[in-house]
Order: sequence, then C-alpha cells, then structure tokens
Amino acid sequence: MPATSVTSQQLETQIKEQGDKVRSAKGSGAPKDEIQGLVAELLKLKADYKSLTGNDPPGPAPQQSSKQKKKEKKAPAPKPKIEAGVTRLGIEAKKFEDLPNWYSQVITKSEMIEYYDVSGCYILRPWSFFIWEVIQQWFDKGIKALGVQNCYFPMFVSNAALEKEKTHIADFAPEVAWVTRSGDSELAEPIAIRPTSETVMYPSYASWVQSHRDLPIKLNQWCNVVRWEFKHPQPFLRTREFLWQEGHSAFATKEEAHEEVFEILDLYHGVYKELLAIPTVKGKKTEKEKFAGGDFTTTVEGYVSATGRGIQGATSHHLGQNFSKMFNIQFEDPDSTTGDKLFAHQNSWGLSTRSIGVVVMVHGDNKGLVLPPRVAFYQAVIVPCGVTDANKEQLNTHCTEMKKSLQKAGIRSHADLRENYNTGWKFNHWELKGVPVRIEIGPRDLKNNQVVVVRRDNGVKATLQNENLEDQLNKLLNTIHDDMYNRALVERDANMAVTTSWEEFCQFLDQKKIIQAPYCGDIACEEIIKKDSARTEIVDDKAPAMGAKSLCIPFEQPADATKETCIQQNCCKPAQSYTLFGRSY
Repeated sequence: MPATSVTSQQLETQIKEQGDKVRSAKGSGAPKDEIQGLVAELLKLKADYKSLTGNDPPGPAPQQSSKQKKKEKKAPAPKPKIEAGVTRLGIEAKKFEDLPNWYSQVITKSEMIEYYDVSGCYILRPWSFFIWEVIQQWFDKGIKALGVQNCYFPMFVSNAALEKEKTHIADFAPEVAWVTRSGDSELAEPIAIRPTSETVMYPSYASWVQSHRDLPIKLNQWCNVVRWEFKHPQPFLRTREFLWQEGHSAFATKEEAHEEVFEILDLYHGVYKELLAIPTVKGKKTEKEKFAGGDFTTTVEGYVSATGRGIQGATSHHLGQNFSKMFNIQFEDPDSTTGDKLFAHQNSWGLSTRSIGVVVMVHGDNKGLVLPPRVAFYQAVIVPCGVTDANKEQLNTHCTEMKKSLQKAGIRSHADLRENYNTGWKFNHWELKGVPVRIEIGPRDLKNNQVVVVRRDNGVKATLQNENLEDQLNKLLNTIHDDMYNRALVERDANMAVTTSWEEFCQFLDQKKIIQAPYCGDIACEEIIKKDSARTEIVDDKAPAMGAKSLCIPFEQPADATKETCIQQNCCKPAQSYTLFGRSY
C-alpha cells in the first residue's frame, strides 16, 4: 500500500515524470539494466495508484493511427549541431548531480567494463582487471605469511549439500542459480552453482580431520560465485557473477580461530588503505547483519560521499562450531582418555571485485577515473608536445628511452606516440582513464633536460629535472597515494556524525551522513530504526529515501554508550555500544 500522505494527484505527477525518464533513457540508448530499473519503478508507482484509487492510472494521450500518421507530413527533425573538433570522449554527467549516469559513463569510457548480453554479468577489461590482480598479489602474500594455502573446489553444489545447512543457505536461497538441463535432457537432480562455498568445502574437511594433529586447516580459493536474484545490478557493486577470494579455516581451539579473524580483517583494512587509498571503519556486525550461521562477523566499511551511503568492503567471520557440528568436522580430544570427540572451530572470510567499484565511486571526479598509483595499470604516461616533422623523431626517441628507464625503475609507464590524435585529445584520454601522472616533453624540455609532470588527482603541474627522475617520480607517486587517502579520510570524517538524539539522527541521515548512535542490540529495534528513518514523502526525487541500517559496531567507540539509552525513540533499554548507521549499498 502507498503511504497515506501521498495523494492520487501526487502519484499521477510521479507516474508522468517516471514515464518521461523511461522514454528518455530508451531514446538515449541507455544500458539495458538502467532502463529495467526505471521501468520497475514506473510499474510500482502505477500499482500504488491503483491500490489507492481502485482505478488504473490515466494513460498518455491516445496515439494516432498509422493511417492518420501517413496523412500528416512529418517535419524532418533538426540535426543536432556538432561543433568542429568536439568528440564525446569525455564524461557528460556530473558526479554529484547524476551519479548513476556518471558511474556508467566512467566505467565504460575508461575501458574498465563492457556490457554483456546476460543481465547482471559484465566483461572486466584489462584496465579494471589489473586492479584485481594487484589486490590478489598483495593479499595472497599476506595470507601465505599466516600459513594459508591456495586451492580450488568445484563451482557446482548438490542439493543434498545445500540441505545440510538450511539456516545458512536460507539467506542465499533466492539467489541460488540452478542447472536443470544437459543438452535436451533434464538432469535427474538439479545442481546449484555456488553462491558461497561452505557447503562445498566442509564435507572434505570432515574427511581430512581425524586428529588434532590434522589442524589447523587454512585454505583460500580465488574463484567466481553466482548470486542471481536481485532487481538492479550495478557493475562491480552488485552483479550476478563476481570474482572474489574466500578463505575457510578450521582450528582445534576457539582462541586460534579468534586470532585469525582479526588478522584477516587487518589485511582487508590494508588492501583499502595501502592499495586503494580508501579509509575504512573496522567493526563488528550486529546480530541482524552478521553472516547467517556464524557466531560473529567483523567488517571494514567504506563511505561514498556522492550518495551518502556506506559500503561493505570485506568481511571476516567466526563460524564457531556451528558448521563443524553440521558437517561432522571433529577430532579426538588429546586430553581425553576415553576417546571423546571435539568439534573444530571455524572461520570464513571474503573480499570481492566490489572493491574496484568502491575505488571508482570514492576517487573519481567529473573528468573520469582517478586511480591510486599502486593499482594503476600505467602509473605515468609520457606525451610528446609541440611535435613537428623536424623534431618528431628526436622527441619520440627520447620518450621511448624515458619509458624504458622508468619501467626499469619499477614505474609502470607508457609513451603515447600515436600520430592520429593531437596532444589535447591525448591529455583528455589519459585523464579520463585516471593515470596518476602525465609527463609532458616538448622541444624546450629536451633543451633544458627536464620534463613537466601533471598530477591527475589535483591537476598540479611541476617541472622536474631528468637527473634522478625515477626517484623523484617514485616519491611523487607515494605522495599522491597519501594525499588521496587523506582527502578521502577528511571527507569521510566530515560526514560521520555522533548523536544520542533521534531528531538529529534523521537530520544527519538526510544530510547524507553516516551516524554513530547508541543502540541496545535488539534485532527488533534495528528493524524499527530502519523503518522509522525512511522517508514517507518524496520531497526531492534526487534525495535518498531508504531508511538507515546498521553498518557495524566500530571497534573505536566515540564514547561510553552504556550511559545512554537506545537511539530507537520508543526503546528505553540501555545501549550496549555506539553503532554506525547509514544508508548503504
């Protein structure tokens, strides 16, 4: 049922405006996923109207018949005027005015993503996949230092394995994709494609573990998973198939398992800080938001200022003995004289390609991508300037030699010597793709044994001498990384509020902030907080309307929450902790 404060006239207006958006999106050749989302919203508004009035919403003006159309001579539509030399290379939407369109343009025009003909699935092009490769290398080194080994398990799951842990799989049930046919034949039993791998891996753990000497098991796999059921896919952020790593550990003692949970969380925090230049809040999920079937979940949470939403970066779960009891992962108690059995204590932990989307959203600007240097495919691009027939060979040779010198020093670099594009086009192209440093070399720079460097993150230009250029650039790249992180941190902190007042809580939420507020820990209260903080009236179609959900219970608390009552306005129970709330992805 629609909210009672919305009148039929307001709904008619919303239906008309939404219809215009659908037609505009179709006319402009918008991505299929975007159009589907707009159509779904239009159908919902029409259903609300019928529920409120009992009638179908008024339709558009009746269309002319084909015969009437033939009788009228249609005036030719004026051709759009295109200025000489103007291309559509650049980003045509503003990040803080039209984020969905901006995001779609950035990831396609920067050559990160190619859309695919299966909804919710995307092609990761080399420009984005390289980021994932860097994350893999860094994280893999970290987990191997903890004794974790890589492996691979099948992507198919039997129905019997899924049924073993109904509590766990219940959260994934709507998202599970099933294989039901082979060629023209129906399978005797449907086979699921993994939404996650607990039920795939743990039967093997049970057969491998007999004694405490068989523990710990610390395995990780780099793989893909499929989660099918959702309405509005977004590349990187919410996709039907995505890449991730998932670690699964089993220990003889709870203490060992707990220690690993936080070691892995620190590595996830490091991925975002040391590679992606993104600050995160480390914390624990509430009972409502924790991993299904686990004892507790820890998380790193990011913040996207353009939408005012939090975004989960990665999670590390302590599963307790819940899964080991279900899958019979047990061993003989070394202290028992009667052969008593003990169940293993388990963890699971995962990080996905969603992290790439977070980079785009946090650092990108109206010119396109802004890549942190440590994950950029090219860290520096060299562009010859002032090229003439007389100096072309000399400039190109110098640029090529400089590229080799930088590469030898460990700086990923590229010399753009293409002759079919002018210098300005090249500048815009590499800015859009987010290359951290542009190196300009002209005839005067050759003469003075220098280069001009331009930072992508802030546009600042500087002249550097060629002597020790490699060292200077390495220092500059580290400075760029630190500056990007600090800017994101300042922006995050400026939009993270603390309050004990429900009125302030809602005001901060509408100001696109994330809020730390005292919370009693009850699931029922959290559901009420989300419901009561949602907008019931549409004041601005660009303003967020969803209610606040818990993001995490930060490990670093702003104050002693036990002195306060729960932020839920009708709850009188004492708070257990300050919990971070916000709208989220």
